[in-house]
Amino acid sequence: MKDETVVNEQEQEVVEEATVAQNENEEKLQDEETNEEAAVEIVDEKAEKIAELETKLEEAENRYLRLYADFENFRRRTQLDREASEKYRAESLITDLLPHIDNFERAMQMEPEHEQAKALLAGVDMVYRGIIEALDKEGAKQIEAVGNEFDPHLHQAVMQSEDEQYGSNIVVEEFQKGYQLKDRVIRPSMVKVNK
Repeated sequence: MKDETVVNEQEQEVVEEATVAQNENEEKLQDEETNEEAAVEIVDEKAEKIAELETKLEEAENRYLRLYADFENFRRRTQLDREASEKYRAESLITDLLPHIDNFERAMQMEPEHEQAKALLAGVDMVYRGIIEALDKEGAKQIEAVGNEFDPHLHQAVMQSEDEQYGSNIVVEEFQKGYQLKDRVIRPSMVKVNK
């Protein structure tokens, strides 16, 4: 019996050790499962954070691209404005001179009777030609009208006539000269057009 008790005690010790080992294994498994769950949660949190940061980065890149495009458009508009300003810088001066040029032209249409008046008219003609040359250097040109086809962009029709010498829609007479600065019409020609 003593042997049986020793065997029973040994069996009981083995069973207890096995139970302890099994409990330890179960605890380890639970710890591992808890660690895996925690790791999965951490990975999920990091994945969410990465997705959030990628979204913010994409929004920032889009905002940057829009701002860059706006800046480029502004720079291009400013450059075009500067070029136009340079190209047409003399426009206001020429516009102010046009009525005076018209007066020169009217003065030169007079028929002088005396030699002094003829000399004065020659001087007026020289001044007129000098002004026209200066305008030409700035890119201002007189618009040709008589004998050309009527163009509403270049001419302003104030009268109509029926002259068989001219074709239909042809400028017959010019009342006031028109001027163009480079490709911009400063003042259209005031004309009479054939029907």
